[in-house]
Amino acid sequence: MEDIGTRRRALFRIAGLMVTAGILVTLAFLTVRPARTLAVPDGARAGQLSMSTCDYRTEAGTVRAECGTLVVPENRNDPAADLIALPVIRIPTASPQPREPVFRLGGGPGSTNMTFPQASRLTAARDVVLVGYRGVDGSRRLDCPEVAGLRHSEGDLTGAASQQAATLGFTACARRLTEDGVDLRGYSVAQRVDDLEAARTALGYQKINLVSTSAGTRTALVYSWRHPTALLRSAMIGVNPPGHMVWDPAITDDQISRYGRLCAADAGCSARTGDLAASMREVTTSMPRRWGPFAIHPGSVRAASMFAMHHNGRSSAPLNAPTVIDAYLSGPGALWAMSVLGEMQLPESIVWGEFASFAMIDAPAAQDFYRAGGDPGSVLRSDGTNFLWGGPAGFATVWPDSPDNAPYRTPQPSTTETLLISGTLDLSTPAETATRDLLPLLPRGHQVILPELGHSADFWDNADAGRHLLNTFYDSGTVDESKFGSRPVAFDPGPLTMSTIATILLGVTAGAVVLALVLSTVLIRRVRRGGFRHRTGMWLRLLTPLPLGLGGWFLAVLLIWSLDLNTFIAGTTAVIPAVSAAVGLGTWAAWIRDDRPRRTALAVSLGAAVAGAVLGHAAGATLTAPLTAILGAASAANLGLLILDHRLHHPRPAPVAAEARS
Repeated sequence: MEDIGTRRRALFRIAGLMVTAGILVTLAFLTVRPARTLAVPDGARAGQLSMSTCDYRTEAGTVRAECGTLVVPENRNDPAADLIALPVIRIPTASPQPREPVFRLGGGPGSTNMTFPQASRLTAARDVVLVGYRGVDGSRRLDCPEVAGLRHSEGDLTGAASQQAATLGFTACARRLTEDGVDLRGYSVAQRVDDLEAARTALGYQKINLVSTSAGTRTALVYSWRHPTALLRSAMIGVNPPGHMVWDPAITDDQISRYGRLCAADAGCSARTGDLAASMREVTTSMPRRWGPFAIHPGSVRAASMFAMHHNGRSSAPLNAPTVIDAYLSGPGALWAMSVLGEMQLPESIVWGEFASFAMIDAPAAQDFYRAGGDPGSVLRSDGTNFLWGGPAGFATVWPDSPDNAPYRTPQPSTTETLLISGTLDLSTPAETATRDLLPLLPRGHQVILPELGHSADFWDNADAGRHLLNTFYDSGTVDESKFGSRPVAFDPGPLTMSTIATILLGVTAGAVVLALVLSTVLIRRVRRGGFRHRTGMWLRLLTPLPLGLGGWFLAVLLIWSLDLNTFIAGTTAVIPAVSAAVGLGTWAAWIRDDRPRRTALAVSLGAAVAGAVLGHAAGATLTAPLTAILGAASAANLGLLILDHRLHHPRPAPVAAEARS
């Protein structure tokens, strides 16, 4: 029986060695694996498009589509430019007599153009075509981890240190990309437009329609100026005229005042404040700096407020205007939650290199804004603009500008039949700018201003009305917004308020810490009593790393929040020491027995846990890195102890003395 037990333990040891080593090898592979991007086909030439059958997911279900790769020059102004590849998806209509297709242009900048679940609303009579954005979707992606990383490390997203960090990040990113052979001058709006034109030509369409949203409307405008004969009609949702990637503080304040008037007419909202705009101004002017022991960063709150208030529809909750308004009327806990969520999400929400290249078309407008003194004292202090541009000395002063931009920095006339669609409560692309700057230059232009709608996502919330407005316009040029009616703003944010999120964040974090402390106490007490039996210890080494690792990490998070440290809660300095200590100690406690060397095993377990946490953190994405660090720490600590156990049971034979050999 003893031999059987010994052999069984040996088999378990070998299996454990293989599994833990396999996990670590996988994490190492994920760390060094290059990002998945398209590749330029061998022997390809500019303008080449290859297509094959694929599936595409829409809100109406998965449909058969055609997916392919378009090859274009990285910089059409350089005859020796490299070629890059862009994805193309065509969702075909079922109609036997298709009308002119719709090319979709999504917003951003710095966001993909390949996700469009609403495509099924437009395919009854026409194809829908998606062409990937250069710098985001193609074979060269302009990621700038330097920007996100430095911003994460400076706390308040719009503070002086954060703005300086953003400039340093953009400088370092531009230098690295250029040294890697990327021609940043080629990632302009004009070159993106010519990508679309190359796709239109390759697909054999004579004329096309455009549907664009937010920053994508700028692309639609430049398309109509560069290739007017290629377009039939253009519908622009959330219109962004030249010069307006810098938000006008006066218009933003006016939009907030409109919310105030609606609040006064709403029984629930008016019961909480007699003047919403004044209440919000009071909060932003005298924002509390702490919720109990936890720091609140005013700039992060105001920046998050600007982006969340772009929309007011339920589909955007909890990052929408009703939730923000509720937070401003609720107190420090809700503001703290906005500060935390803003700092976690906003730096990671954009492909910063593509954003910078696209937005450089408005660099003179940004510089004019800051030369004029910047924000004059508006409710949200222009912290949304400060976050995007990095303040007066931001990326507009260090990122390479494309010569393509100069002709398109001011609006031009266009004879393309164009529909401008705006909401009365759109803080991102207010209707006033389209009415003033574009409509007079569109002899075949129409404008629809939809009551109480925010930015572009709110338009898509009403599927029937949006389908009718767009398809009727594409069919005949008729503009019929009657199905929208009037949609009142629901000031009740629903169950997931910022106050609720604050409670959840604190409850989960503190609960995990308490659980880890209790579990650690139980393990250490058992060690003092001789340790666990082999099988029990094995299961504990499998089951305890996750709660111990999360508890250790969350303890570090609580310290960061309380001490207001300029450290990202999912960064290496927060995750690796806490996770490796908690997991390494717990793994050691589950392994150790009276017949095993305690100090040596503790050193092995902690040292291996540190190495595994470093490897695991590098293998994960920003917000999943703590979990992969826990996995790496647990695997490495177990592997180290398994090797130590093997050496204890199979010691090397002592060298034979020379006299004995003779």
